[in-house]
Amino acid sequence: MAQPTGIVPAELECIHDAARAQAVLNPLRLEILSRARTPRSGSEIAAELGLGRQAVNYHVRALERASFLRKAGRRRKRNFYEQRYVASARAYIVAPSVLGPVQVEEGTAADRFSAERLIALAARVQSDLAAGLAGAADQKKRLPTLSISVDLRFESAAQRARFAGALADAVARVVAEHASPAFKPDGAPGRGRPYRLVAGCYPVPAAAERAHAPEERS
Repeated sequence: MAQPTGIVPAELECIHDAARAQAVLNPLRLEILSRARTPRSGSEIAAELGLGRQAVNYHVRALERASFLRKAGRRRKRNFYEQRYVASARAYIVAPSVLGPVQVEEGTAADRFSAERLIALAARVQSDLAAGLAGAADQKKRLPTLSISVDLRFESAAQRARFAGALADAVARVVAEHASPAFKPDGAPGRGRPYRLVAGCYPVPAAAERAHAPEERS
């Protein structure tokens, strides 16, 4: 019988240490983490995967040392108790900073209409949020954020260009009316807490469009 545990995985954990990333980026270890979203022992996971218990326990211990698995009570199995583990989070993301000097940076591409520019901005957002989440967790606070996602279609390049121009004008107007300047005329930081707004738009890959399409009705 398993002992109850109050340990609940976080929704998302950002990996910003290269050694931890190396410890988890292994197909079997990723599968172990996926199955350990609820408490599991090494032998339970081994049975589910059809693998040897010793081989799985080797990876379980490695994940525990890297703080991806936490002890989550024990369960009695015949005449002994078996240690169970739970993943530290339900999902993970690797921060661009893990790549060190070869990570993508905002200055990688200057053309605001290029995919490379959007990727660079997305990487910057990811890095900023990783640092922000870590700081908020240390202070036991929630990081204030806002996100907007909209699906849309363009029937021509001209329509897309008109949209881009109108969106840029609208964002500039809203920022001017409802926010304070990021910098003073002399270059010093403005008043208030700094925020960063990033807006991006890109073609949806065909596979992703099919996956999210509503079911056809006969």
